Amino acid sequence: MQEEDALLVRRSLAGERGAFDLLVVRYQKPVYNAALRMLHHREDARDAAQTAFLKAYEHLGKYDHGYRFYSWLYRIVLNEAIDVLGRRKGTDSSAVEIVDEAPGPEAIASGDQSLQALEQALQRLPAEQRAVIVLRHHLQLSYEAMAETLGLPEKTVKSRLYDARQALRVLLRDERVV
Repeated sequence: MQEEDALLVRRSLAGERGAFDLLVVRYQKPVYNAALRMLHHREDARDAAQTAFLKAYEHLGKYDHGYRFYSWLYRIVLNEAIDVLGRRKGTDSSAVEIVDEAPGPEAIASGDQSLQALEQALQRLPAEQRAVIVLRHHLQLSYEAMAETLGLPEKTVKSRLYDARQALRVLLRDERVV
């Protein structure tokens, strides 16, 4: 897939309009999901994903083919999500519409309350910790791909992931989920 992405980037840079569209189609769902996991707000996630693709297209000439395209793209969407979170701090928190993922009766009966508690605890983590959890557990990236995406050494990624998991565990323990 990495070679296909690199080829599509080169074709796009050469002026082939449909080449970048193929990259958008390939990555629109994971990019949106990454933004949604970071922001927990559908409209903000759509905006962040769209902005990430626009920025990727605008800066495609700066893409380093030595790295995976999706790592570069995920970094753009994570930065965009972090920017949105930063702008939220200055707004009235009651004005932010949170995605209503409250379980219905069937979900409650099947034990999905733990999943909801996990999502709520994830939203309370700092953006840096939330990003490593999203990359590893939701996008299922390897440590190597996470390091590439975040521009950090692999050891640092592992350390941040450990710290994030510990913080999440404390939050869930406080909520009496674990």
